[in-house]
Amino acid sequence: MHYDAAETLSRSEIEALQLSRLRDTLARAAHSPFYGALFARHHITPDTLHSLDDVRRIPFTAKQDLRDSYPDKLLALPVGEMVRMHASSGTTGTPTAIYHTREDLDWWASLMARCMHMVGLRPTDVFQNMSGYGLFTGGLGIHYGAEKLGCLTIPAGAGNSQRQIKLLMDFKVTGIHIIPSYAMHLANVLREMGIDPRSLPVRIALVGAEPYTEETRGRLEELFDMKVYNSYGLSEMNGPGVAFECQEQRGMHLWEDAYLAEIVDPDTGEPVPDGELGELVMTTLGRRGMPVVRYRTRDMTRFLPGPCPCGREHRRIDRLHGRCDDMMIVKGVNIYPMQIERVLMALPEVGQNYLIVLDNDGAMDRIKVQVEVRAEHFAEDTRVLTALQKKIASRLRDEILVTPKVELVEHNTLPRSEGKAKRVVDNRPR
Repeated sequence: MHYDAAETLSRSEIEALQLSRLRDTLARAAHSPFYGALFARHHITPDTLHSLDDVRRIPFTAKQDLRDSYPDKLLALPVGEMVRMHASSGTTGTPTAIYHTREDLDWWASLMARCMHMVGLRPTDVFQNMSGYGLFTGGLGIHYGAEKLGCLTIPAGAGNSQRQIKLLMDFKVTGIHIIPSYAMHLANVLREMGIDPRSLPVRIALVGAEPYTEETRGRLEELFDMKVYNSYGLSEMNGPGVAFECQEQRGMHLWEDAYLAEIVDPDTGEPVPDGELGELVMTTLGRRGMPVVRYRTRDMTRFLPGPCPCGREHRRIDRLHGRCDDMMIVKGVNIYPMQIERVLMALPEVGQNYLIVLDNDGAMDRIKVQVEVRAEHFAEDTRVLTALQKKIASRLRDEILVTPKVELVEHNTLPRSEGKAKRVVDNRPR
């Protein structure tokens, strides 16, 4: 059962639609000061595109381009036709601003409703959105999608675990949107209150906003006795609803009627074969107010080859493997935090929290991994803890090719946050 007809498109129909919409996007984007100047310099017009491969003739758009165009040099229509603006926090410099017309918002809500319907949510569900609202796109994007689908929607917002739990129980919530690190934290709070997380009526969780591993997904499904579905979105492409898992849970279908996706080598910018890891590059195909063309997301993923058993032919991307700029270089080795999480979450002795600390002794980089140990495994016998320490260090060395110092700490002793988890502390001199 599908939410709309776009889910049933064949590959040939998808690609023909993409080419038509890409040409329309270029025509619209040319009305913005930024793209008008860029296209003129590179002699880009809709007629430049004879096939989808011709998109590579268009230069990339980078985050810095959006900052340089702040506040409105990417608008393709007058600001008077815009009805909403989202923006990055701007804590590290000039923020980025993304504008939407009323039609853009309706399109975004429909895409989000399509995602939610695909994983099994229906108008009869009660949906609790445990995500920040305001300028962050995750709150309102998910909220409007849930309402579009017809769910009773609770805009709980982020944090305040006691209130979240009361709402979950009082209103018999069956669907939630939550970030993975906060879901782990909420499970701890529930158990401290004497409540088994599996006793909640929640059956479906939409989880995203920060990278996490398959091992973490498995833990969440076991902790809450619910299905956890991966989602992907970014504000430059509206926000949530760009790609979503179906009930097969074998990668996220990227909605190709709404976006054109490429995966490229982050160093060369050249396309990589399906199945190979690279940087995701995205183009909007339906946004009127502020089209964005060939945006370098910095997110690392891959196209999954082969058809999905669900029958949808929109291509699937793998879960995020981190960001290009998340990569750590230690002793000449490239390491992503997700590699470390994958090892830790596969070990039953390890708790929900960990911290990667990088420093330098003046001559060489050092990596330390602080790991919470579940209470039942934190024995007073130092031989037991030493053996566990050596096992974790050995497993990590096999994965990241560097032997870290492993420090075991008691359950609930590492810093916690009700927002995105901070997993890396880099104390190395710049």
